[in-house]
Amino acid sequence: MVSTLKGQYGSGIREANSYLGQNYMIVEPSIVSELLQILRDREQFDYCVDITAAHYPDREKQFDVLWILYSFPRNERIRVKIMIADGESVPSAVPIWATANWLEREVFDMFGIRFDGHPDLKRILLPDGWKGYPLRKDYGIIQQDQEWVRANLGIESGQ
Repeated sequence: MVSTLKGQYGSGIREANSYLGQNYMIVEPSIVSELLQILRDREQFDYCVDITAAHYPDREKQFDVLWILYSFPRNERIRVKIMIADGESVPSAVPIWATANWLEREVFDMFGIRFDGHPDLKRILLPDGWKGYPLRKDYGIIQQDQEWVRANLGIESGQ
C-alpha cells in the first residue's frame, strides 16, 4: 500500500514507517485531503478513530495534526501526520468521515487550528467567550481561569 501511494505522490509522502507495530505516514499538507479520501475508498480505512494535534512552539511549523484511522476489513490502524505553522488551516475530513466533525471541533477548541470546509467549526468543550487554546504549550491556564471565573461567575477563582 505504501509503495503504491509513494509512487502516486512521490515526495508528498515525506516518511512512511512503522513504530511498535503501528504504521504511520508523514505527508505534505497539500495532499492530505486527497490521501485521506484514498485511504478510505481504496485502502478500506473506513473509521476515523481520532484527530488530534501536538504543539511544538520552538519549531517553525509549530503544529502536528494527526488522523488515526482504522480498517475493519484489514484489522489495521494507520496514522497520517502533517506539520503546519501557526495560523495555517487544514482541510476538513468531515466529507470523508462524519465522525471527524466533533474531533475537528475539539482540535479547534484546544489548539486553535481551523479546518477549512467544516460545517460548524466552533468550540465544543469550552464556553464561547473563552480566550486562547489550552493545549498549546505557551497557554497560561491559571491566568485564563481566574479571568473567566471572575467575569462569568462574579467570584474569585480557587486557583
